[in-house]
Amino acid sequence: MSESSTVQQSFDHKRFLANTAGCAGVYQMFDGNSQPLYVGKAKNLKKRLSSYFRTTGLTPKTEALVKRIASIQVTPTQTETEALILEQNLIKSQRPPYNILLRDDKSYPYVFLSKEEAFPRISLHRGAKKAQGRYFGPFPNVSSVRESLSLLQKTFRVRQCEDSVFYNRTRPCLQYQIDRCKGPCVGLVEAEEYQRDVRFTELFLEGKSQEVMGELVAQMEAAAGDLEFEKAARYRDQITALRKVQAERFVEGEQGDLDVFAIAESSSNFCIHVLFIRQGRVLGSKSYFPQDRLGEPVGQVLSSFVAQYYLGNRVRDIPGQVILPFAIDDIDLIAEALRQLRSAKVEIKHSVRGMRQKWLDLAGQSAQQNLLSRTSSRAKVLKKYEALQEALGLDEQPARMECFDISHSSGEKTVASCVVFDEGGSNPSDYRRFNIAGVTAGDDYGAMRQALTRRYKRLQEGEGKIPDLLIVDGGKGQFGVAKEVLEELGVMDIILVGIAKGSTRKAGFETLILDGGDRELSLDSTSLALHLLQEIRDEAHRFAITGHRARRDKARTTSSLESVPGVGAKRRRELLRHFGGIQGVKAASVEDLSKVTGISRTLAEQIYQHLQVE
Repeated sequence: MSESSTVQQSFDHKRFLANTAGCAGVYQMFDGNSQPLYVGKAKNLKKRLSSYFRTTGLTPKTEALVKRIASIQVTPTQTETEALILEQNLIKSQRPPYNILLRDDKSYPYVFLSKEEAFPRISLHRGAKKAQGRYFGPFPNVSSVRESLSLLQKTFRVRQCEDSVFYNRTRPCLQYQIDRCKGPCVGLVEAEEYQRDVRFTELFLEGKSQEVMGELVAQMEAAAGDLEFEKAARYRDQITALRKVQAERFVEGEQGDLDVFAIAESSSNFCIHVLFIRQGRVLGSKSYFPQDRLGEPVGQVLSSFVAQYYLGNRVRDIPGQVILPFAIDDIDLIAEALRQLRSAKVEIKHSVRGMRQKWLDLAGQSAQQNLLSRTSSRAKVLKKYEALQEALGLDEQPARMECFDISHSSGEKTVASCVVFDEGGSNPSDYRRFNIAGVTAGDDYGAMRQALTRRYKRLQEGEGKIPDLLIVDGGKGQFGVAKEVLEELGVMDIILVGIAKGSTRKAGFETLILDGGDRELSLDSTSLALHLLQEIRDEAHRFAITGHRARRDKARTTSSLESVPGVGAKRRRELLRHFGGIQGVKAASVEDLSKVTGISRTLAEQIYQHLQVE
């Protein structure tokens, strides 16, 4: 390719256009500081660039762009398709402010099934597909993968542990104890039986649930005929689980892989909703909110987004069919570019019927609803979440966060708190407190270990939701404890963040601990991400202190007599009336105590001994 450029402080567009060729290519606009403003493509560069400098007909936003232009660089290409692909590469690398930018340009998660082992594992995978095995997806987010993995774990009990854990186990783990794994790590299942479960898992992920259920029904009937009713019940439960999923996600008669796009617009705000269909199954969906700084019409916004969605991320899965709500510019051009990348035909349709039209309607309704939510009072919350995603370098915006804190007074009545923030902000109904017992007074590490273990052991057993982000209030010590607990319980795919106070212990000087404890990050005091973390931490602190004070005050106001065996409400009342209060009871001898109505000599000795120990 050849390249021509012009760089001037005061841009002379007439001179520039006089030397611009009328061929296909890409143009890049820069400001006076040589910073990119906009990247575009054109079938005819001369005509397209001339349209920016006409005297009438420009929108105010486009006029604002033109006023900032100090230089333009053009790159001719052989074909318009080549120009489209180059345009998306430049947008991805330069991220010009006037282009429609796709924030989520990371790869989607997949379900990975290893194949080179006697006892394969199933797990979540994101990124390059280098490992030997099969990849199923893509799924719209990690939550969708976890949902599928949880179902498969309950139904077929194929292991999900890391190989490093699997090859070093000497006894079954918690997953075996709660009947979610068959214990291949310690030889509790034959390889033939395990491989059958692996095959069922594979068939289910391929969308062949009907075939799996057919085999399970036959095995259930055979087991019942042999009077093996416990085994028959196991097959029955598997069939029930699969039928439920099939009813929710599978459409009879529909096959093939496709993505369905819909767009909603309100006051120059846009929401593009993508529905993922694989093998006739709805794997999930995701909403995007592109910003349009040039005032483009809705069709152009969708066209730019679809091109960037696929061409700006080469590791993204390209289905055989793409469904759009209406025809867009460059539809044939985008289809040809996708065909080249996929090495197979890609259809882009906007006129569909039957189930595809229902999916399109569903995507449209979701786009409208999500845009309404976006522009409501939650907009500020979403900005904080987006800032946190960007600050921590997360693949996607966290949908659920949990934060733990410890509170006590010199080790007395220690309480741990767990607060939950989801996409709507704080979620008090999911808050939890843990009364810490059996830990040395003042041992914050031991208290944190106990709280985390109790919390995530329950989650591993299927109670509640696993968070995307776990925040611990403390430095590397607390962070290390949390990391050890998660590893011991086999809890995976949770991003761990520690938030430590700085040397001044003042708000705004916190240090974040990331990446397994190997990296520290300090955010600016004005950062929305830091404000969100402070809000979550302070809420955890408040909730822990409230619980601790309530527990401490209850202990201090409770009569010591309540814990004496054989002393009920009536005898306590007689003792307090006789001696004028608890201090008088504590000062009394055994003889004095035995003189109270209803108190025998033996009981008096018990009361005396109990109060003296306290």
